[in-house]
This record gives sequence, structure tokens and C-alpha cells, in this order.
Amino acid sequence: MALDKDAVANIAKLARIRISETEMETLAGELSHILGWIEQLEEVDTSGAAPMTSVTEMDWPKREDKVNDGDYAERVLANAPDPAGNFYTVPKVVE
Repeated sequence: MALDKDAVANIAKLARIRISETEMETLAGELSHILGWIEQLEEVDTSGAAPMTSVTEMDWPKREDKVNDGDYAERVLANAPDPAGNFYTVPKVVE
């Protein structure tokens, strides 16, 4: 698929990119070349290929999905300047 200057100008307008007239011809050629590669990929028969997320079969370790607080409030509050129990204290912002 060959793109002309008008198509590149329209793409630039949609992408909100300012392109000079001198760059239009170069970009038209580059974009046409990229679209040619995509057309080549469309020719490949992928009807027998299974969809995949990785090139190797993986079985990720799973853990039980349960809600907890982590049970380490002391470690979380270790750097707090003035903790109160298991909570942060902050200055009053509304009088």
C-alpha cells in the first residue's frame, strides 16, 4: 500500500504532529514500507497456530487468594516520626 503526501498529512493531523513539507515525502516512503511489511505478514497461514503468551510453556506458581494485612505493622511504622499504636499520626490540617 503506497501512501501519498495527503495521506501522511491526514495521519499527522490525527496524531496532532506538525510535519514540514520536506518531511512529507520521506515519511510517505517510510510508512509505505512499513505497511508493505504488514502486508507480507498477512500472507502467512496461521490457521493451525495456537494463541500463546510466551514461546515456552510455563506453569506459574499460584498462592491462595486470601486477604490479610501482612501482620508486620511494626516494620511498616519503623520510620514513622510519631506513630500511635499501629497508625501514623499526621498534623491537623483543618481547624
